[in-house]
Amino acid sequence: MRLTRRLATIAGYVPPGTVVADIGTDHALLPIYLVVKGICPRAVATELNAGPYRSARTAVHQHGLDSKIDVRRGDGLQPLSPGEAQVIVLAGLGGNTIREILAASPEVLAASRRLILQPMADEGNLRLWLVENGWRLVDETLVEDDGRLYVVMVAEPGPEKVNDSFILEIGPRLVEEKHPLLPVYIHKLISEYQHILESLARSNSPRTENKFREITTRLARLQEVLKKCQ
Repeated sequence: MRLTRRLATIAGYVPPGTVVADIGTDHALLPIYLVVKGICPRAVATELNAGPYRSARTAVHQHGLDSKIDVRRGDGLQPLSPGEAQVIVLAGLGGNTIREILAASPEVLAASRRLILQPMADEGNLRLWLVENGWRLVDETLVEDDGRLYVVMVAEPGPEKVNDSFILEIGPRLVEEKHPLLPVYIHKLISEYQHILESLARSNSPRTENKFREITTRLARLQEVLKKCQ
């Protein structure tokens, strides 16, 4: 079986021999792949909504993996017991949603050895939350898939060596490694900040003026990082 480039990138970060929990698994493509390829001896696949939950169960059954992939219905990490999965995957959700899911199950989170996260938005907020809560970013990458740019980050327990909040928001490993897609990512961030400035320009409140200065400063720093990585 073949995975999309996005899912294949995520699969590449799963250490062989570990038990993985794929939260919001949809059709269980990732856990099925990991078990079929012998990367994981077993896996847990969770879904909140009835339709995707049934689809995941059907897919697992069709591959003859009912004894190796446990499909569960539930919200976030709640279907998991602490320590039963060393690796937790949260992909295809907003960064703030991922952050809320992790924060809601501290016992499960504390017993995990690796987080593989692929936020669809607000990745800067997610990185800052991880660092503030005792996780270090051991790796990050950018992947283009079907015309869209995705961020994939890997976190493990421990102190993060970078303390510059701005670089943390961009992605410290992306900046250090001068990832080839980093300029594309930075241009995307610049565009988002410029749209915010356009909205703020239509308001005259003191709070808006402060936000305008903050965004202007961020844009300047983004331009600095862009020059260094080109």
